[in-house]
Amino acid sequence: MRLLAALFTLVSVSLLSGCPAAIVGAGALTYGVAEDRRTSGTMIDDDNLETRVSRGVRERFGDNTHVNVTSFNRSILLTGEVPEDARKTEIEKLAQGAGNNVRNITNELQVGAPSSMSARANDSYITTKVKGRLLDSNKVNPIHVKVVTEAGVVYLMGIVTEQEANDAVEVARNTGGVVKVVRIFDLCKTGDGVCPAK
Repeated sequence: MRLLAALFTLVSVSLLSGCPAAIVGAGALTYGVAEDRRTSGTMIDDDNLETRVSRGVRERFGDNTHVNVTSFNRSILLTGEVPEDARKTEIEKLAQGAGNNVRNITNELQVGAPSSMSARANDSYITTKVKGRLLDSNKVNPIHVKVVTEAGVVYLMGIVTEQEANDAVEVARNTGGVVKVVRIFDLCKTGDGVCPAK
């Protein structure tokens, strides 16, 4: 019973965090981690950066600032809404100071009122559709691509080949409800040790 409870908790956490491995079920959780092209240290760094920046924004600015922090391969993506340009700059500085291992920051924060719950639910739905279509495409392993949606704009992160990047963009671009696709990929080459030969 304890093993079942632990497995259920692991699957639930993965589903809540949007883990692509959860798409194919509990049996694929280990497979998903093994397939990730980041090192285990980088994955831990990404989790820590997201937590650190999110907590810093929440403690400093409270509820009138809606900021999503996504880190992949130590590159940070900031999306959401802030009340003024000055705050957008402040949050970027906060993210830059989150650790000396931050490689770069893509600041896509928009000045405006925080988005509604229905808008956020729609963004989550678009993200789920894009992930599902990536899986169905058989061209891109969805574990290699992180999908983030804000106001219908889909941001794609990951360590991929040029062909995988182009295929992922094409899949996302042709998904219903997507307004625009933004590439934030780290490119690798087949057989370079990061993107293994097929």
